[in-house]
Amino acid sequence: MTTLKDKTQEIVDSFSSLKTPEETYAYIMELGKRQDELSPSEKIQEHLVKGCQTQLYLIARIEDKRIYFKTYADALISSGLAQLLIWFYNGRTPEEVLKTPPSFLEELKIPGSLTPSRANGLYSIHLRMKQEALKGIVKMGLQS
Repeated sequence: MTTLKDKTQEIVDSFSSLKTPEETYAYIMELGKRQDELSPSEKIQEHLVKGCQTQLYLIARIEDKRIYFKTYADALISSGLAQLLIWFYNGRTPEEVLKTPPSFLEELKIPGSLTPSRANGLYSIHLRMKQEALKGIVKMGLQS
């Protein structure tokens, strides 16, 4: 498995050919098209991320002491931002999710290019991932 430092570089490299904020937005929306399909039974209040401008559902599962996320949003930009975080965190340990901020976002100047409500939504997605990671740690501790 690649390190988070390698994953950061992979993500930064994927944005390297983009020259304008419009190109960056278009790429993020393209990432949003890769979102998961959720069943109606997964699109429930409990899975909604509070603080997002759009309806964004986030589901986490622990498998072999690693955490995996899937999301669905009704707006491509929100979905794309979630997909960026999933790209970074999927398959990591819950501890890594809690201890490693997604520094590539600042390096790529993504938060500064977002409207305040979208930036708040990005923060809310990341916060929810950390909350799910913490739940995973508690759950794993109870199973030991």
